[in-house]
Amino acid sequence: MNSRERFLSACRFLATDRVPVWAMRQAGRILPEYRALRERRPFVEIVRTPELAAEATLQPVRRFGTLDAAITFSDILVVPEALGFAYHFKEGSGIAMERRLDTLAQIDALPPPELVRERLDYIAQAQRIVKDALAGTKALLGFAGSPWTLALYMVQGGHFDDGARLRDLAKNEPAAFEKLMEKLSDAVAQNLLLQIEAGGVDAVQIFDSWAAYAADDYQGLSAKWISRVINAVGGRVPVIVFAKGLDDYGILAGTGANVLSVDSRLPMSVVRERLAPQKIVLQGNLDPAVLLETDLETVRSRTRAVLDDMAGGNGFIFNLGHGVPVGARLEAFAAMLETLEASKK
Repeated sequence: MNSRERFLSACRFLATDRVPVWAMRQAGRILPEYRALRERRPFVEIVRTPELAAEATLQPVRRFGTLDAAITFSDILVVPEALGFAYHFKEGSGIAMERRLDTLAQIDALPPPELVRERLDYIAQAQRIVKDALAGTKALLGFAGSPWTLALYMVQGGHFDDGARLRDLAKNEPAAFEKLMEKLSDAVAQNLLLQIEAGGVDAVQIFDSWAAYAADDYQGLSAKWISRVINAVGGRVPVIVFAKGLDDYGILAGTGANVLSVDSRLPMSVVRERLAPQKIVLQGNLDPAVLLETDLETVRSRTRAVLDDMAGGNGFIFNLGHGVPVGARLEAFAAMLETLEASKK
C-alpha cells in the first residue's frame, strides 16, 4: 500500500496498514529550503508562479518520506483576489486587502464564478507539475477557504478582531448577505472544481479558519454555504472540512463532508463518540505546540497518545489541530513522523 492508496483508503473508512499522515502548513515555515526560496521570491509571487508553487508543494514530501499527501502551496485569499479584492502581507500586522467590500453595488459587481476559474488557472498548472512528480505515489490535496471566512476578510478589509461587520450585515441586511454568500460559494466551488478537473487533485480541504466567529448561528452563517460548495463538488473527490474553534461537529457532519478535521481542544475519541453511529472519517489533532518541544520523547509520547486515542478502528488521518506553528522544530516534526512510521502493522 503506497501513500496515495493509504490516504484514499482512510478517506473511504477502509483499513490501512498504518494511519496516514500529513500536516496543515507542512509546505513552508519549517523547511530551510522553503526559507531559502522566500529569501529570493515574495510569498504572493510563489503562489502565482506554477513552477515555484510546485517546488514549495514538493519540498516537504521530498524531505519526509512518511508524509502520505502533498498539500498545494497556495492561499485561501486567491479567490477574493480573483474577484477583484487583492491581498498583501503587512509586516507585523498580518493580512491586508487592497480594498474593503462595504456596499451592495460592490456585491452586485462581483464577477461571475467562471471568470474566477479562468483567473486561477495557475493553481491547476502547479498541480499538474506536482502530479507528474509524484507519479501516483502520494496523494495531492487542493484547498480553498470557506465562504464565511473569505467574506470576513473582504468585509473587514483584511485582519480583524471579531468579525462584527459581517455579522451585522447578516443581521441587518440579510438579502445582501445572502447574495454575497451565494456568489462566494459559487466562486469557491469553481476554484475547487478547477483543482479537481484540471489540476487532478485527489482530495480537497475547506478551511473555515474563522468558524468561531459564526458560532452563534453556524448553520445559517457558514455551514449552509459549505454545503453548497460540497454539493457542487458532487462527490468527485473526498472533501475535508476544518472549522477552527467550532464545538458542534454534528453540524459539520451535516454539510456532507467526507472527513472532519478536528482541532486540539477535544480528544478525537470524544468527537467520534459524539458523532456515533455515523461513520465519518476524522482527521487530527496533535497540538501544534508539541512541535516546539526540545524533548523529542515528549513529541513521541504525545503523538502516540493521539494514535492510542483512536486505536482499533478505521477512518482516521493523523494531522495537527491547526497548522505547523512559527518556530516549529524540524527535529520535532521528524520525531512525530517516525512515531507514525513505527506504528505500521
